[in-house]
Amino acid sequence: MNQILFAGVIGLFLTLIGTPLLIKLLARKGYGQYIRDDGPKEHHSKRGTPTMGGIAFILATIIAYFLSKVITGKPPTFSGLLVLGLMAGMGLVGFLDDYIKIVKRRSLGLRAKAKMAGQLIVGISFAVLALQFADNHGNTPASTRLSFVEDFGWTIGPVLFVVWALFMILAMSNGVNLTDGLDGLATGAATMVFGAYTFIGVWQFQESCANAQTLTNPAACYEVRDPLDLAVVASALMGACFGFLWWNTSPAKIFMGDTGSLALGGALAGLAICSRTELLVALLGGLFVLITMSVVIQVGSFRLTGRRVFRMAPLQHHFELKGWSEVLVVVRFWIIQGMCVIVGLGLFYAGWAAKK
Repeated sequence: MNQILFAGVIGLFLTLIGTPLLIKLLARKGYGQYIRDDGPKEHHSKRGTPTMGGIAFILATIIAYFLSKVITGKPPTFSGLLVLGLMAGMGLVGFLDDYIKIVKRRSLGLRAKAKMAGQLIVGISFAVLALQFADNHGNTPASTRLSFVEDFGWTIGPVLFVVWALFMILAMSNGVNLTDGLDGLATGAATMVFGAYTFIGVWQFQESCANAQTLTNPAACYEVRDPLDLAVVASALMGACFGFLWWNTSPAKIFMGDTGSLALGGALAGLAICSRTELLVALLGGLFVLITMSVVIQVGSFRLTGRRVFRMAPLQHHFELKGWSEVLVVVRFWIIQGMCVIVGLGLFYAGWAAKK
């Protein structure tokens, strides 16, 4: 359990002290954020704010994870390494997109096909590897069965699993990307979800089927390969995001960019897949889903009827145009996200209690 504490504290410390150093480096090189002219006018003042800040919490998370292993003498696990690899791989795709936008002065960044190809390569690699590396109990990091608070139903087979995993990775990455439109909004929301996954990992470890002989009710155990290590990864992410939020909250001194948003989305999907909570993540990350759906509704309505449902999509900008201040939108959306996490954890516990 100490590794969870160490990972969170180290991640927090590294981003608190490392992010301002990154801000100075990016500002010196002139790597500032491009602001769309068709967005809210209040955002024009943010033009030039250093971006690609996701570098800070990606590196902090990886360093925190491995330092916690060194301090406690515990070896890394395949599940933990796969989630970190998915996060870093998606972050690399986002970094290339940010780099082309800022350094090459191409406002759309990577070509759509190139960006999709990068995400597909990373996602497929994760999905294929996640079905390997069975432990002594036959558990691999991922399962070919669908899951909510645990696996259910029949197996969907490896091919459909890869498709399903890709959908989750792309959906969560784009969800975080769309949410990252106001200072601190995506960072604060992601911190809450990673906190939830820290709790879920600890609970699954305590109720693991690997410890069935010591459980009061073995029928309520969890078939998850490395639940404690997933909690370590989630704790490192929570601490790193929390420290980054100090510099990313309004008025933001740095933005995470696609580097950060794609990485966080990949990490959320990876944790959900490896902890067997694939459908639950849609509730735990409810704000990301809500904001994504606002874009889908807006685009769908305009193409079908020629009318817009919202003044502007994503949803947070709709409320800005209604006169809400940026801070007011962020805090109220954080409250919504907090309620999603509470309900999600409640359902997770209820799923366990129902089996007792």
